[in-house]
This record gives sequence, structure tokens and C-alpha cells, in this order.
Amino acid sequence: MTTGIGAPRDLARERRPEFDVMRLVVVVGLVFFHTSLVFGSRDGFYVTNAGTGDAPFLVTGLVAAVCVVWAMPLLFLIAGFGAWHSIRRRGPGGFAAERLRRLGVPFVVAMVTVAPIPQWLRLRTEPGHHESYLAFLPRFFAVRPAPADFPFVLRGTYFETGHLWFLVLLLCFSLLLAPLVRRLPRGLARRLRAAPARVAALPGGTLLFGLPVAATAAAAGLEETMGGWNRWAYAVFFLYGFLLVTHGTFPAAIRRDAVPAAVAGIALLAASVPGFAALTEPGADAFTGLTPLAAGVRALYGLAGWCLVVVILRMLGRTPPALGRAVAPDRPLGRLYGYLAPAALPLYVLHQPIVVAVAFLVVGWDAPALVEYLVIVVLSLALTVAAYDVLVRRTRLTAFLFGLRRPGQEGSIRR
Repeated sequence: MTTGIGAPRDLARERRPEFDVMRLVVVVGLVFFHTSLVFGSRDGFYVTNAGTGDAPFLVTGLVAAVCVVWAMPLLFLIAGFGAWHSIRRRGPGGFAAERLRRLGVPFVVAMVTVAPIPQWLRLRTEPGHHESYLAFLPRFFAVRPAPADFPFVLRGTYFETGHLWFLVLLLCFSLLLAPLVRRLPRGLARRLRAAPARVAALPGGTLLFGLPVAATAAAAGLEETMGGWNRWAYAVFFLYGFLLVTHGTFPAAIRRDAVPAAVAGIALLAASVPGFAALTEPGADAFTGLTPLAAGVRALYGLAGWCLVVVILRMLGRTPPALGRAVAPDRPLGRLYGYLAPAALPLYVLHQPIVVAVAFLVVGWDAPALVEYLVIVVLSLALTVAAYDVLVRRTRLTAFLFGLRRPGQEGSIRR
């Protein structure tokens, strides 16, 4: 099938095992990151144990701060890559229907089944609060329209999408993209696709694509509850995955610019981090402040994020031959890959409520903070994989409800 975005099929490989691995790395990393929030001195996480010290938060939080600048942007970029191939196979209408099945259904199921758990446990940490989960649910779903916060169009005292914001944004971007692709004239679509390739062909051209990311971060601010990025900055990464990563000229441009991108990314991140620590006054903070200094810090951060994503893409570009052999179905690593690679979405959906529930039980222990941190991480990872194995992958119905890819679907293993 071809569309107005059509191109020779050999411009980009549809099967990218390194992308599957990176999705899993990011999801597993989120377990470590969210566990570190339990021990942070800042308020806001559902269950906290700040009184035991900030050591786990400082150590893992620092590592997470370095990773957060590229991790979630990379997931959106990979999603844009998948959107390209899905549209070429299914057409815009089929792509939209597939996204509603793969993202919309798990979102609704998760909102009904697991999303209220962290908020309920937050209330249960309050002295004297013994409300049952079933009694809490009507209060969680007491919502009112909030169109100004699009695409998060519902709001309530306790209602939240929580970590499922990722599904909301990804579904939104996909459903906006499908009609755009359908309505673009074929000739215009090809010219729009060719234009970024001409920019990438310039010396250092791949770094120039960081400018829209930086401008979005500077103008629109950053949202702490969405991985430290603005929702519309994620849209830029999604479009880059759709337009750039799938273009045949882009890998060569990345190979050429990887070293300058690494140097620039590290320098820009080092320059922006002190600003987040120093600019904390209301109205002038680094995340949302409108002062020139705050906007400048965000611009440096946004540009650093894109540069580091370029570096990650270059590192991934080095791995496919060896990785492809390692994950062959007849090898032990290949069997593990076949088990986990399709599971990134279900694991993402399940992980945070499990982290919060385990933390709720562990933080009262009379144990060092580091011990509690490790216990929460290990138990959360084990329970998340167990929940995936027992509750998701065993039947076609539960696999469908939680968005589990099956062999033959986009991005899955082909046997």
C-alpha cells in the first residue's frame, strides 16, 4: 500500500529490534525513577518516606535527570517511526483505527482498573483515612470538562491520568496525523518530506532540528508531570520520527554529526541544569517562568535533549547486526526478547500503580532508606512482569485490552 507519503520500502527497516530494546530500557528505568521519588524531600508523589533521608533520591534522581532529557522524547520519536510504517501499510484510516485499538482501549481499561490506585493510596497515607477502594472510586471519577487543557479534557478533585499521560498524547498525535496525511496532496507531501532531508544534508544539519524543540520548550514551558517536557515538544519528536528517522538519508547524517551532537548535548545540559536549581521563585522558575532567563534555560534544555537523542540514535545504529543475531528465536536471549519485546506498553501501564502499592507497604519499615529503595525496585519489577505474564499475555482478550502486540503486528517479531 502507498499513500501520499510513499517512498521505496528499503528506505528504512520496519523491524528494528534495537527500538524494542530501548522501549524496554526506558520502561524499566521508570521503575527506578518513580521509586526514587518515594524518598525525595519534595512533596507531590503518592507515597513518600522523606524522613529517612534523600540518599536514594539524590543518587538515582541525578541519574534520572540525565536520562529524562532523552528517554521520553525517544519513545515519542520511535512512535513516529512506527506511525510511518503503519500508515504505509494500512492507510490513514486503518492507522487511526489501529491506534484506537492499541492505545485507546488500554487507556480506558487502565483508567478503570489501575489508574485510581495511586490516588487512593495517597489518601490512605493520611492519618485516620480508612476509605475503601470501592468507596473511593466514585470520587475519583467525579469529573468536569476542561477543554482548555487539551488533550486532557477532563478534570476532577481526585481524577488524573497519572502516568497514562503518555497514552493520551500519543493517541492525540496519531489521530491528528492521520487526517493530515490523508488530505495532503501527494506532490506536496513528497516535497514536505524532502525538505528535512536537505537540511540534514548540511554540515551539522541534524543539530538544526533541535531549534524547534528549543523554541517550543522556551515558549510553552516544561511540565514536571509529563516527564519534564512540554506536551507539544513531544509532538515535535513524534513528527521527527515520522519524517526523519524513516528517511534513507538520515542515518548517514547522524553518523556524520554524532560527535558534535554529543559534545553539544553534554555542554548544553551542563549549562541548563544549574538554572533549574537556581530559578525557583514563583513566576520566574525554570519550568514555567516567563522571564528571559527562565526561557533561555528551557531553550538550552530543549536543544540538549535533541542532541542527546541524535547520539542515542547513532548508538542504536551501531547495534542491529549483532543484536539481530543475538535475538534470533533459537537463542536464549532471543527467547527472552520474544517474551518481553511486545510487552513495553503493558509493562508501562502496570508499573506505576505497582510501585506505589509496594512503596505503601514498605515505607513503614524500620530499615535504611537504601534498603527500602532496593526492596521497592526489586519487588515492583518482579510484580510488574508477573502481572504481565499472568494477567495480560495468557489470553487474546486480555492481550487486546492491554495493547499487547502479537507476532505480525507493527514492530513485533516476525517468525
